[in-house]
Amino acid sequence: MSNFDLSNKIALVTGGSRGIGEAICKALASHGAHIIVASRKIADCERVAEEIRSNNGSAEAMACHIGEMAQIEAIFAAIDAKHGRLDVLVNNAAANPYFGHITDTDLGAFNKTIDVNIRGYFFMSSLGIKLMAKNGGGSVINVASINGVKPGALQGIYSISKAAVIAMTQSFAKECASMGVRVNALLPGLTDTRFASTLVKNDDIRESVLKDVPLNRVAQPEEMTGAVVYLASNAASYTTGSSITVDGGFLS
Repeated sequence: MSNFDLSNKIALVTGGSRGIGEAICKALASHGAHIIVASRKIADCERVAEEIRSNNGSAEAMACHIGEMAQIEAIFAAIDAKHGRLDVLVNNAAANPYFGHITDTDLGAFNKTIDVNIRGYFFMSSLGIKLMAKNGGGSVINVASINGVKPGALQGIYSISKAAVIAMTQSFAKECASMGVRVNALLPGLTDTRFASTLVKNDDIRESVLKDVPLNRVAQPEEMTGAVVYLASNAASYTTGSSITVDGGFLS
C-alpha cells in the first residue's frame, strides 16, 4: 500500500465542506495528507478540519470562493507563505444554479456557472500548478461529471461547463507534464449530496436516471474517493490527462 501513502503531502480541496468534497478531504487525510479544507464559509471548513483532526489526521481550514479571482490569488499566497508547497489540488467546488430548459437560461445563471466551473477551475489549476512546480510537481484532480460526456436533461449550461472541465484537464495535462504535474479528472455519476438534491429527492427524476444505471442506485459521496486517492498518489505516476468515471455503469 506504500504507493497510496500520502504522508507529508499538502492537499488543497475546494468545496471541501460537504458532500463529495468532504468525503475526499477525509479520505486523503486517512492516507496521511495534510488537508486544506476550502469553501466559501470558513466555519463549515473548520467543522470538517476538526473532524479530521479528531481522528488523528492533519487539517486546517481556509475560506475561498473560486468564483472570485482575488480569493483564488489570496489562498495560494497564503499556502505558499505557510507551507511553501502544494502537492495535491482537488478542484471540486462547483455551481449549478439553474435547472430547466436550456433556452430559458438567464445571464446571471450562465455567468455564475461559467465563473465558477470554468474560470475558477482554470485559474485554480494555473496558480496551483505553478506552486507545485516550485517543489518538483504534484497532482491536480478536477471533479467534472458524467454530464460532461452525456448532457443531463434540463442541465444544459452545467453540462457544457463540465465538458469544458474535461477538455481543460487534457490541455493542462499535455502542457504541464514537463513541470512534473499530472492532471486528471473524476466523473461522478448521480450522488446523494445536497448539490444534487434536485435530482436525488425528486422520485420521477431519480427513477428516470436510475433506469440507465446498471447498479440501480444512487452513489454515496464516499464512493467517489477511491479514484481520487489513486490519482493523488504515486500509484498513478503514469496517469495524466485521464478521466475516471464512477457512475454505476451509466455511461457503459
